[in-house]
Amino acid sequence: MPKLATALCLLLPAAALAQPATEEIGSWRLTCATDRMTDRSACVLRHRDWVERPTVGAGLSLEIQDRGGKLVPVVTARDLSLDSASRAVLAVTGTAQLRLDRNAMMELPCGLEGRNLVCAPRRADADRAAQELPMAERALVRMAGLGSNTTATTEPAELRLSGTASALARLRAAQPAGSAGATPPAEPGLDLRDILGRLQNLVR
Repeated sequence: MPKLATALCLLLPAAALAQPATEEIGSWRLTCATDRMTDRSACVLRHRDWVERPTVGAGLSLEIQDRGGKLVPVVTARDLSLDSASRAVLAVTGTAQLRLDRNAMMELPCGLEGRNLVCAPRRADADRAAQELPMAERALVRMAGLGSNTTATTEPAELRLSGTASALARLRAAQPAGSAGATPPAEPGLDLRDILGRLQNLVR
């Protein structure tokens, strides 16, 4: 059987081998793909339910990312386009509010990373976020700031968490700390000059 599988792989076109593979782990979905131009592998570990479903433009999702060697929860909107202008505005003024179980809420400042909106814990909160995440059974998420459709009285999105510890282990195995696919350490949030420059690049 292994020889047959190997033979089939050799017969498949290169494009098929580059297709992302998705694995379900509890409430999480791990998707890994290899860039055929650079041979670098990158993985996305995303909750199966949306924080905000995509309507016009990109939806908001809860992901787990490597930030400075720690696996922490982040809120993202990927591959922003002109239809996602409100998401880009969140990068200037936005903050994601996150509460894991009954632990104290933490604020995740938003910024642009390439064409992605990323709201990630501050360095001061990264240790706490990494410690609380594996055992948490529930995440409450609410966006705040210009560009969001929420107010202080808006009910947060409630996401049930399961299999998180296993999902973290699979992500770390697929994408070791410090690997090319891991997110480089950076303080979330950009200054206004950086934001305006990136927004100009976004609409070109």
